[in-house]
Order: sequence, then structure tokens, then C-alpha cells
Amino acid sequence: MTAWVLITGGSRGIGAATALRCAAAGWDVAINYAQDSGAAKGLASRLSGMGRRAMALQADVADAAQVAAMFARLDEAGGRLAGLVNNAGIVAPAARLQAMTPERWRRVFDVNVIGTLLCCQQAAQRMSTARGGVGGAIVNLSSRAAEYGSPGVYVDYAASKGAVDTLTRGLGHELIGEGIRVNGVRPGIIETEIHATSGVAVSSPATAAAIPIGRLGRAEEVAEAIVWLLSDGASYTVGTMLDVAGGR
Repeated sequence: MTAWVLITGGSRGIGAATALRCAAAGWDVAINYAQDSGAAKGLASRLSGMGRRAMALQADVADAAQVAAMFARLDEAGGRLAGLVNNAGIVAPAARLQAMTPERWRRVFDVNVIGTLLCCQQAAQRMSTARGGVGGAIVNLSSRAAEYGSPGVYVDYAASKGAVDTLTRGLGHELIGEGIRVNGVRPGIIETEIHATSGVAVSSPATAAAIPIGRLGRAEEVAEAIVWLLSDGASYTVGTMLDVAGGR
């Protein structure tokens, strides 16, 4: 039976690298995107060229109705959902707490936390052995910022990722009895477009020098960890956060 993995925020960066690595590992891939349909559909075409089924699914993960509709469209495609990667996430421009607005906080938490909860809920309904499913794996993308706190840059983003850490541990214990493994990955400073959103320059020699390995990470390196957590090779790994951060 065809096994799908759904990757939220999958049209670029870590999400796109994960989609390519999943396809190479034998998964059929559903790519969620919020706005960039061209990038998502282009990636889906590339995955199809690798011999896998692929589809692009538009949805704002912070919107419950859109998330439910996205999962319903995946159901209609046939096959079973066996993997979910909650990669969609946002940052806001770098700022101190005093300069932030409640509207900013709500949007960051709506996407990074509520979005992850909504997608986990929909996936669990389909994967749970208690509901007639055959199990599966969920990987939540957090950040090393969850532990460092990102003072003076984006403490709200860091707080949202701290919530993802707690959710991952809790759901890992809650769902394992229903055949669903939940784990997370905490990337460090990775060369992706998300930094442009925050306005933080990360390509300076000083940034690399502060990382024990001496360089920024690549999206493909994070993707390797995600795909391992989805695989049977991680069958004894539950409720765990894996740091992919060059020792930082």
C-alpha cells in the first residue's frame, strides 16, 4: 500500500530538502505550502520524476478548517498517511520584547504551536491503531532557540519552539500506545531563507566561529535526521528531541 508523508512548509529550505530525501527513501510525498504554489508544484514535479507520487497542498496550518481540508484531500488521493513532518514555522523581525505587539505573538504561536497541534491531531486520527489505523511517525521541527531563548532577537519565537518541545514529549508518551511515534528535531543555525524574515545576518565569520563545528548547517543535514526519525531504524526512539546544531 502506498505510504504518504506530509511535510508542512515543504516548498523550500529544510522542508524541501526533507521532501527530496523522503522520496529517495521510498516515500510518496505531500508538500504543504502557504503561498508559493510555484515552488511547491515545481518540487512535486521533481519528486514525480524520481518515481514517487507527489502532490502540493495549499493550507495555512494555523487555520483549523484549512488543515482539515488539506488532510481530506490527501485521503482522496488514496493510500495511507504514515508520516507527518511539522516543519511550517515563522519568525518575525528581530526585536526586543518591548517593541513586540500582541498581534505578532499571536501569529507566531498560531503557526508554530497551534499549527503543529492541528496537524498532529489530524494525523493521529488517521494513524492511530485505536481508530483502525496501522500506526506511523510524526516529527516536529523545533529549534535550538527553545533552549537558548534568543534574547534581544525573538524571544517569542524561542518560546513557541519551547512549546513544541513540550508537545513532542507529551504526545510521544500519549500516542505510542496507539502505534504512533512522536519525536522532534532541534536545528541550530542553518543556511535557509528564514533568516531573511528576521533580518538577522547569520553568514558572518563571527557566527560560524561561535559554533563548535565552525560552520553553519545545511538543510540536507537536518533532513537526514528527520528521515531517520520517520524510519523503522528509529523504532525505539519516542518523545525525543534530536539536536542537529554542530555542537551548539
